[in-house]
Amino acid sequence: MTWRQVLLLSCVSAVVLLSNVKQKIFMQESEASNFLRKRGKRSPKSRDEVNAENRQKLRADELQREYYEEQRNEFENFVEEQNDEQEERGREAVEQWRQWHYDGLYPSYLYNRHHI
Repeated sequence: MTWRQVLLLSCVSAVVLLSNVKQKIFMQESEASNFLRKRGKRSPKSRDEVNAENRQKLRADELQREYYEEQRNEFENFVEEQNDEQEERGREAVEQWRQWHYDGLYPSYLYNRHHI
């Protein structure tokens, strides 16, 4: 195929797609006027409006709950890492003390001596 045929084919397919999309995007005039009509402040909300508001509130609550759960998990992980590091430093200090005070006898002389 030459580049002209490819161009012509792509243009025709674009026109067909746009004609189908146009039918789906635009609505009838009567539907549009009902859609754009505003409700008075004192008139009750329709069931659809109430349902939409409830869905928005539930979604906001869910997002907030997920956010706080993520924050709590991050803090718990941080605290756990801090505790692990503290334990490791303590073990290292004890091990250094044992190596420094080791007298060559095992078990240690203090625990092996005889009381008379």
